[in-house]
Amino acid sequence: MKITGISTRLIEVDAHARYKDGVIPPGRPLSWLYPLLTVHTDAGVEGHSMAYGPHGDGAALSEVLHAAYRPEIVGEDPLDTEKIWQKLWRKQRHLYNQRDTLLGVVDVALWDIKGKVAGLPIAKLLGLYRDRMPCYASSRSELFSAEEVFEEAKRMKAAGFRGYKLQLRAGPAGDIPRLRAAREAVGVGFPLMQDPNASYTLGEACEVGRALDELDYHWYEEPLPDQHLGALKQLAARVRTPLLLGETVRLTELPGYLREGVGAMLRGDTLMKGGITGLRKAMAMAELFGLPLEIHTANTPLLDVANLHVACAAANTEFVENHHPVFRFGLKRHPLEIDAEGCARLPDGPGLGVELDLDWLANRTRAECKS
Repeated sequence: MKITGISTRLIEVDAHARYKDGVIPPGRPLSWLYPLLTVHTDAGVEGHSMAYGPHGDGAALSEVLHAAYRPEIVGEDPLDTEKIWQKLWRKQRHLYNQRDTLLGVVDVALWDIKGKVAGLPIAKLLGLYRDRMPCYASSRSELFSAEEVFEEAKRMKAAGFRGYKLQLRAGPAGDIPRLRAAREAVGVGFPLMQDPNASYTLGEACEVGRALDELDYHWYEEPLPDQHLGALKQLAARVRTPLLLGETVRLTELPGYLREGVGAMLRGDTLMKGGITGLRKAMAMAELFGLPLEIHTANTPLLDVANLHVACAAANTEFVENHHPVFRFGLKRHPLEIDAEGCARLPDGPGLGVELDLDWLANRTRAECKS
């Protein structure tokens, strides 16, 4: 079997539902363009994947897939995922203007083909550990009042989610009252997480961290930039809540966290760690050092399905992240819709195991490229 070409479709998604009261902040796009990638083969088997699109770069990503990646994979056997991954990883050395995300997008499509040829879910090919994962609800709560945080946290627990993550970045004075409101809403023992998206200073991170210790939060995610290892080590020495780090660093930078002993938990996903192949390497690396790696949502439907497959083939991860439903589009059914036990269930079909909603996608396709 050989790869004969690729095609991409730019899928437009209305952004209004993502924001509080449907009001899009100044400077943000009114709609998003997501590149839907299809890898074609001479056997007629196709693999699907999708890049990230909410920042106005969707059309450019599609062009890069065709100009920079297609020439490297055409003529290759799509089942040789490690060979192709290594080839593209070496190419990344010279793609100075971008990270490893498009490598990850291509890799997911190849694993989709691999599963379809084998007639097995990707998680089975990786080595199944379980067939479902507990989900926590991830809230973009930065615009919420303490009262709104209280109500949403209470609602998410009642809906069956197994945890609730806040994303607050106003600093200690603005964030600590809302962190307290979440704990009051869900009671003792329910997992809560805080992710300020690297927005704090070291002093602010320490102050908020002490509040998280008092409130028994489950983890403290990316309080400072991942690259600031010295400051993160100081923070880790001053707070008890486990630090979850490494979301934004390359796969090859994770060993630095392990050597430095900076975080109690690592972060990764199929987008930012180089696909299923790259995330599997990260999972194994963390496991051999006795650390968990919590899988971050990619806010991209097919990549989040790929994340679920990797999670179900690993022992050292506890949750999958369930973000706003606006990101679960283009599929007949998305497996991150939780069941009665608050879990995402692994699809049992071959490859990614999900069915594209072709009518929905056709109505929202704004451009298409084949090569």
